[in-house]
Amino acid sequence: MTTSLADEFETYRPRLFGLAYRMLGSAADAEDVVQDAYLRFSGAGRADVERPGAWLAKVVTNLCLTRLTSARARRERYPGPWLPEPVVTADGALGPLESAEQRDAVSLALLVLLERLTPTERAVYVLREAFAYTHRDIAGVLDLSEANSRQLYRRAVGRLAVPEARFEVPAERRTLLVDSFLSAAREGDLAGLERLFAEDVVWWSDGGGQVSAARRPVEGREKVLRFLAGVAGRAGADAFALSVAEVNGHDALIVHGPAGADGVAGPTGVITFEVGDGVITEVRVVMNPGKLEFLGRQLERARDRG
Repeated sequence: MTTSLADEFETYRPRLFGLAYRMLGSAADAEDVVQDAYLRFSGAGRADVERPGAWLAKVVTNLCLTRLTSARARRERYPGPWLPEPVVTADGALGPLESAEQRDAVSLALLVLLERLTPTERAVYVLREAFAYTHRDIAGVLDLSEANSRQLYRRAVGRLAVPEARFEVPAERRTLLVDSFLSAAREGDLAGLERLFAEDVVWWSDGGGQVSAARRPVEGREKVLRFLAGVAGRAGADAFALSVAEVNGHDALIVHGPAGADGVAGPTGVITFEVGDGVITEVRVVMNPGKLEFLGRQLERARDRG
């Protein structure tokens, strides 16, 4: 690939990564897909690529469709709850997130819901909702008719059944709840945590069989509080530190383990929150080390930038 073509590809890379991540829920797989698209782009003749953006979007989408078919089988065998890989979004890794709708569209909660869809439904939904493709454009990407694209989109929206109330939680309220959770967790204040949780709060943990984690969701405020008390008792007060970062569009907590030989404490967990009626309704904790590698590199680059 000539320097000009390589530079041209780089202008599309962030958008392609955002597309692949929304399709797959995996930053690592999204990186692989984008690299594969790069190799195909470098090997294609210029006469075959009249509109590079559209050509690359089609390549990436179809590579993701192939991966989703095998990913579904792997996730059925996954030990415990499967959660998407968290991504720090304050640096624009998933594109501009300027509205509540845009931020919710990359939340772990919605990415989990997208698992309900067939691969093609997911592609239609992502292209339409996240990238504002027309049904004519979607039809061209997926080799469908416009009517079929519209039908798949309606079906996807119905299967997701995302409550509109999700988009009405003020950002300030979310921030206050996360800050309050952070303070209560640092102080071991279970009574403070109790006030933050909905009565039917659900705690999801994804350890991937690599680290100790609840293999089933913990449901209900009393059970969640007992679970947290047990975790704190086993871990000890100095076993981890917490910091706040924007992850998948919203404030989240990064769990840092003991510092390594370089003196840096890498991430050992990411805690994200769903909020409703002024309280925390769901907590999702990603602890699978493989799912924290991309986020760890993001944090390392942020430290290097100072």
